[in-house]
Amino acid sequence: MEGPDRVILHCDCNAFYASVECLLHPAYRDVPMAVCGNPENRHGIILAKNERAKRFGVQTAETIWQARRKCPDLVLAPPHRDQYAIYSKRVNAIYQRYTDLVEPFGIDESWLDVTGSQRLFGSGPEIADRLRAEVKRETGLTISVGVSFNKIFAKLGSDYKKPDATTVISRENYRNIVYPLSVSALLYVGKSARETLQNMRIRTIGDLAHADRKALVASLGKIGGELYDYANGLDKSPVKSIYEPKEVKSVGNGLTFKRNLVGWDDIRLGVTVLADTVAARMRRSGVKCYTVQLNIRNPSFKTISRQKPLAVPTFLSKELARAAMEILADSWNPNAPIRMLTLTGTNLVPADEAPGEQLSLFEHSRQEERKKQEKLETTLDAIREKFGKDAVSICGVLQNDIGAD
Repeated sequence: MEGPDRVILHCDCNAFYASVECLLHPAYRDVPMAVCGNPENRHGIILAKNERAKRFGVQTAETIWQARRKCPDLVLAPPHRDQYAIYSKRVNAIYQRYTDLVEPFGIDESWLDVTGSQRLFGSGPEIADRLRAEVKRETGLTISVGVSFNKIFAKLGSDYKKPDATTVISRENYRNIVYPLSVSALLYVGKSARETLQNMRIRTIGDLAHADRKALVASLGKIGGELYDYANGLDKSPVKSIYEPKEVKSVGNGLTFKRNLVGWDDIRLGVTVLADTVAARMRRSGVKCYTVQLNIRNPSFKTISRQKPLAVPTFLSKELARAAMEILADSWNPNAPIRMLTLTGTNLVPADEAPGEQLSLFEHSRQEERKKQEKLETTLDAIREKFGKDAVSICGVLQNDIGAD
């Protein structure tokens, strides 16, 4: 027999980047403003906007020119990611006063399991209201909080009413609140899944809850069954403890170039820089990857994603770059311009547990070469750690005009 329901909170900082910028620069509070990447470096995307900009219809992830068509007087602010990290830590420290079961989900939102905290601090909604008041008083930021019996519905609750609000989604009311929402509001329903569901005439979460589970699995695979469970309030995933080691599931890096990459020389340079940074991060995390994933975006923002499995797991930049170039050779016309590349190592294993190559007696020289390369790249890591990341540069990177440095 199952015990009483858990009490899960999802706390979401409202317009986080923009709110921090308004704290750092109070003049921004009185004008429509948005945080965006540097247009000169072609990172011209809206990252966050304040409430005044929101009234003009400015949306996150749209281009700057689209936003300025809606709001000609929009003030643009560059991001200060170091400050965002500081404020994120301050907010999460407040959450940790109430429970050690605090699981960040990005820089500006976290789940909390307060089931065992209620005798000390009151009911779930009471804790949510206390958190909203303390975060506002101590940081100047506002948060919206969803209170529910699982993580998925708690997140729907924090999205339901903003800013600075508490929404309770209970066993008794979830059908009235959740079922009318668009299916795209449900966590993990991306563009592809949404299109598949719409083709199945599933447009709301209620439609999804009443759909045939087997048909969903047939159309979407494993995620189809999970989405069905989420819509029906069956999510039982735990909130992780702050003391639980963070599992690294992938290591990657992306770069939007100052100009489009055209031709193999340009492409090879971009790939080499990305492979170098990703390999260094993997070594720092003590992992190797069995799969290399490459996302390629053209100037029209169309993106394709390809993967290549590796015979032997690696954290060597040369091997990551080789795999990425093989992906490009198989799937990309080198004369077609590339705006952005993202290289990611996935299917990770601990570096000290990774199996070596199964070589014949005549191929041991290749294994020795890999060991030498690992020693070389590890030495470069130590030099950069001591003297800075620019202490050692890749040949061809210096004074390039694509922004790969």
